[in-house]
Amino acid sequence: MLRLPSAIVTAAWLRDHADHPELRIVDVRWSLGGPPGRRAYEQGHLPGAIFLDLDTELAADPSIGPGRHPLPGASALADALGAHGIGDEHTVVAYDDAGGSVASRLWWLFRHWGHDAAVLDGGLRAWTDADGALTTAAPDHPAATWTPGVARDDVVDAGELVRRRDAGRPIIDARAAERYRGEVEPVDARPGHIPGARSAPWAGNLDATGRFLSSPELAKRYAALSAGPASEPVAYCGSGVNATHALLAMHLAGIEGTLYEGSWSDWASHDELPAAIGPQEA
Repeated sequence: MLRLPSAIVTAAWLRDHADHPELRIVDVRWSLGGPPGRRAYEQGHLPGAIFLDLDTELAADPSIGPGRHPLPGASALADALGAHGIGDEHTVVAYDDAGGSVASRLWWLFRHWGHDAAVLDGGLRAWTDADGALTTAAPDHPAATWTPGVARDDVVDAGELVRRRDAGRPIIDARAAERYRGEVEPVDARPGHIPGARSAPWAGNLDATGRFLSSPELAKRYAALSAGPASEPVAYCGSGVNATHALLAMHLAGIEGTLYEGSWSDWASHDELPAAIGPQEA
């Protein structure tokens, strides 16, 4: 199998391996409120890229919860990947046009089920900045078999999050700061944040070019939020998607964290759970 150098790869690495028969490139563009990522994919994507839909293939039906993007079951994810020609023998690199904040969901799902995957550092912009071509032609891969392994113990619900917070584990809120403070809430039931959570917008993991900060810089960022290699942090966002960007950044820094699956969309739907408003406490 084609070996990945890291959980993130450069456009140069992807270009050098673009013709490898075991490589599968996955476009997971998506944005809150649209337009649909598939439309952007059809207008131009990386050569050979497969489109996977966040709402229907990388998440379960929101009516079953928790939150707006519950995790897909193992069999559902395996069926979706296999139907697109992604099997156990393939090396997967995901990209988006949002700093990796959606592509990280696929990286996290693969890792959760015992597989390796990577995110294209800098996403679509990095590819085009390196003079990479785009195409409107969709690949025609034969169906494959993707086999989930034993799930990692890296997901918590609201009750377990409260227990970990009360035990002193850091809680990282990866949403934009204005949503954390409760100044705006575009989609969920209530504004605010989980009491005791620390604000760390996912975009702060990136430099001015949209690429991840170095591992030492990421370690310093999360150390300032009391998240270190032994701290067992929990990350959340609006619906459990962008929080995986924080988990990827911490992984690059040598910190392994846990995902609050339902995130704020789950927490805010329970009136008995408190919501804090304003900046984080010192």
